[in-house]
Amino acid sequence: MRIAVIGTGYVGLVSGACFSEFGVSTMCVDKDAAKIERLRRGEIPIYEPGLDDLVAKNVKAGRLGFTTDIEHAVPEADAVFIAVGTPSRRGDGHADLSYVYAAAEEIALYLKGYTVIVTKSTVPVGTGREVARIVRRTRPDAEFDVASNPEFLREGSAIGDFMRPDRVVIGTDSDRARAVMRALYRPLFLIETPIVTTSLETAEMIKYAANTFLATKITFINEIADLCEKVGADVHDVAKGIGLDGRIGRKFLHPGPGYGGSCFPKDTLALVRTGQDYGSPLRIVETVVDVNDKRKKAMASRIVEACGGSVKGRTIAVLGVSFKPNTDDMRDAPSLDVIPALQEAGATVRAYDPAGMEEATKLLPGVTWCESAYDALADADAVTILTEWNEFRALDLKRVRELMKAPVMVDLRNVYNPEDMEMAGFSYSCVGRPSRLMLNAVEKVLT
Repeated sequence: MRIAVIGTGYVGLVSGACFSEFGVSTMCVDKDAAKIERLRRGEIPIYEPGLDDLVAKNVKAGRLGFTTDIEHAVPEADAVFIAVGTPSRRGDGHADLSYVYAAAEEIALYLKGYTVIVTKSTVPVGTGREVARIVRRTRPDAEFDVASNPEFLREGSAIGDFMRPDRVVIGTDSDRARAVMRALYRPLFLIETPIVTTSLETAEMIKYAANTFLATKITFINEIADLCEKVGADVHDVAKGIGLDGRIGRKFLHPGPGYGGSCFPKDTLALVRTGQDYGSPLRIVETVVDVNDKRKKAMASRIVEACGGSVKGRTIAVLGVSFKPNTDDMRDAPSLDVIPALQEAGATVRAYDPAGMEEATKLLPGVTWCESAYDALADADAVTILTEWNEFRALDLKRVRELMKAPVMVDLRNVYNPEDMEMAGFSYSCVGRPSRLMLNAVEKVLT
């Protein structure tokens, strides 16, 4: 089989490389000539573990190619995947579908024979129908069907997620299109991957409902963590205690500074707007969006409080700026709220991230970017962990103390154990876990 993938961003590049690994002849298309040239040279424009080797392997095998020429890629394809960006529109939060619709119109011009046009991008309910209308308007003679095949890729684990997914969702009203899609995913039948076949609208809704539910779990445990701090409970034990309930599950119950990234912020907001447009408001999701936004902004206050109520003239070391480990993605990362707030409060910020600094430099002016975690810690009055990269999990605490002016750590990812940090001589703050100071405060309230 042959496919074309329109868009070589995160979803398009990972999906194209993985389909080629399945043995599908894949051509990835992008208007950015510089990006295509880099990909042809073997340079991967995003950070994703294992992707460089996967791309190189399949390019060498002749199954994966890159081009700016959509006229070359589309006519030979059995299926064309639209994997362009759908960012939030400024001002109203609706998904910007201009790139999707432009791609549909251009695809229509070069269709040859029966083709399945597949929306891989995350799109609101009704987008697939509109794509079909655009194609019919542009090419009334075209023989095609539209399908929705949402992605469920976690940044940092995307290849494994594609190769060993929890499920594959295929939304289409056409038996012929369904057969083409099942043929593309045939390698997954060997590992008995569930294939969920639905209507277009249902598949589109599944993607938003899944991301919104996960964002809700994160926000729920963050609010429980805040309450745990007040009453002297340990949020990790709470999360374990409820997560062992099969109806709840253990995943996405780790407290922190709030969710970020390319999906949850824009998808929760887009679903809120869809509910409002159709007169069916989603009050829970609206609250999730509001609570998460306020939480990220409030994290800087925790750092200021740990420094005695003021960071003016002080140096704060920040470890991790990407929204999660194993990615360089800075979209809606908590660091974009925390660092400017610290700077506005008068702090000097020294920061280090294993992958995100190149992108972060464009977004966070005035930060001193360092070559290592220990470089960032030099002469710092306090350190905060914003992203739980593995290399931050086993810092030499003796060396950390020697480098810093004061042993103050604000661990917003709960990487370390409070008792261990206290024994190491640190003033340690974390999220949702009791410290001696906190327990003393609770005891006063109770007595």
